This record gives sequence, C-alpha cells and structure tokens, in this order.
Amino acid sequence: MKIWTSLDQVPGDQRSVVTIGNFDGVHRGHTRVLDACVQQAHKLGLDAVALTFDPHPRTVHNPDSPVPQLMTLTDRLEAMAVTGLDATFVAHYDRELYSLSADEFVTLYLVERLGAKEVVVGEDFRFGHGNSGNISTLRELGTQLGFNVLVVADIEDTRGRRWSSSWARELLAAGKVEEAATVLGRATRITGVVVHGHKRGRKLGFPTANVQPNKKVLIPADGVYAGWLVRDIQAGQEFLPAAISIGVNPQFEGDKRTIEAHVLGRTDLDLYGEEVSLVFVRRLRPTLKFDSVDELLAQMDRDILATAATLGARRAHRVDPLEVTAGQ
Repeated sequence: MKIWTSLDQVPGDQRSVVTIGNFDGVHRGHTRVLDACVQQAHKLGLDAVALTFDPHPRTVHNPDSPVPQLMTLTDRLEAMAVTGLDATFVAHYDRELYSLSADEFVTLYLVERLGAKEVVVGEDFRFGHGNSGNISTLRELGTQLGFNVLVVADIEDTRGRRWSSSWARELLAAGKVEEAATVLGRATRITGVVVHGHKRGRKLGFPTANVQPNKKVLIPADGVYAGWLVRDIQAGQEFLPAAISIGVNPQFEGDKRTIEAHVLGRTDLDLYGEEVSLVFVRRLRPTLKFDSVDELLAQMDRDILATAATLGARRAHRVDPLEVTAGQ
C-alpha cells in the first residue's frame, strides 16, 4: 500500500474509489467501509484509496482534552493495508484543512488530487468547515463534479448500539478488553520500549518487563490481564504468554502508573531497550492492595495460573529469584 502525506505526492493522473475517515482503531465498522471501497475499486478497475487524518481532529480542536488514540498511526496504516487498499493519503489536520468549505474540500482533495470516480462513506459522514457537509451535500457535489456516492450501513450490536471508536475507548477505559475486541475485530495491542523499573518483581520471583508506551495511545484500565508479550525477531514474531499489570502499585505506595509484563516461567529474557508489544486478552482482576506481601504473592501465584489457563499455555509457577539473569 502506498502512503501519501501531502497533495503533491499524489500522481496527477490518479483515478480512484475513495473512502474518508479517521479510522482510529480500524474497528469492524471501519473495516466494512474499507472493504466496500476495495470491492468497488476492483469492479471499476480503479485504485482503492483511503483519506485519513493526523492528528485526530478532536485533539486539534480541543488541545486541552486530547482524544486518546486506540492505536498509533503506524498501526492504523498497517491495519488499513490488510483490507487491500492501494494507497492511503494521510492528510495533516490543521487550520488550513479544517477551514476549507465542503465544496472546497471535495474539489481539492477528492476530485483534483485523488481523481475520485466514486466515494464510499459511512452513514455518519460529515465534512467541510464546521462539519457543514453531510451525505446529501456529498451527493450534490458528486452530481456536479462527476463521482458517485456509496453509503455503507453502520454495524450495530443486538441492542442497536453503533460500533464506533468512542465505544471501544469506553470499553478499554473500563478494562473490558474482551468486549473491546468484539468491536475492534482484534485484541487490543500497545507498543513500547522496555525500560528499567524498581526491579521488585525479580526479587519476588516475578521478573517483569516495564513497558513505556506511546503517550497518545489509550491504555486499558488498571488491573491484571492475561495476554501476550510480542517480540520482533529475525524469524518473524515471537508470542510469549504474559501476566500484564497496569497501575500505580499500591502495595509499595507507588505514585506513577506503570505497565509491567511477567512472561510465564522465563528468567532469561533481557529486554531492556527493546520495543515490544503487549496484547490484552482478558482482565483477570482489578488492582488491589493486600494486608501483606505474602498475600500479594499468593494472589500473583493465582494470577499466573489463571493467565496460563486463559491463554492455553503451559502451567507456570513463581521463579527462583537467583535464577533471573536479565539485566545482569
């Protein structure tokens, strides 16, 4: 998939079926729209092109209350590429762009640069300065400027709630990673560099990787999760079963929110400075403060057993601190 980040990068003879959206999280509703764009492009013998925006428009308009992203731009583009798009134009969202009227936006971006012959959008599509344009506006402009409009119906759950990025954020903020995965169509993943922490875990028999993620990405609610620590290795990717803890560590009077992953049964992983991903499968429990460290350790023993059972991994136990070699 080609990626364009400015108008002058788009070929002058471009002819496309275009879809437009923020596509944060590339959830199942987004995927339906992107799939329709690709299918229409194949039928018409044109390129399938997505127009998306960075940074998120709501963050630009409300900088004091930025929208936590469901994924980084890199991950978003990767998920969009899977649908079979030929190209994605990442438009820098700024005053120059959002000041365009509905017809100026369509003329400049869709017609003159992307060569749109058909435009595929969701039912809630709005565009132009102050969101003044809607589906009717788009159809009127299509008649004038020579493109068709295809509107893709929303996906709703059994209770009639529309699947959306906002809903996915709401679920993750509550720690409901399984329900969020249903909306997104995939498990939640965050990526970050492994940094040095207090190293309490290794002394207790639970050595952990302290992961520092992208600050713009939404982190699930505090708690203990069963999931995977994923490494990029020469042969591809390595998925390691892990108990993941998010929180301020109230047992030791912590005041900084951290994300730590204990890979089941491993004492030899030296991950410092390495970029890894954490994939969240199920929330096992909230963050708790126990009456003693012994009670905490007993619960952590249960956590790693529950993690192994959840993931279908080999049963694991607390490791011998003297056998931990990472970082030595």
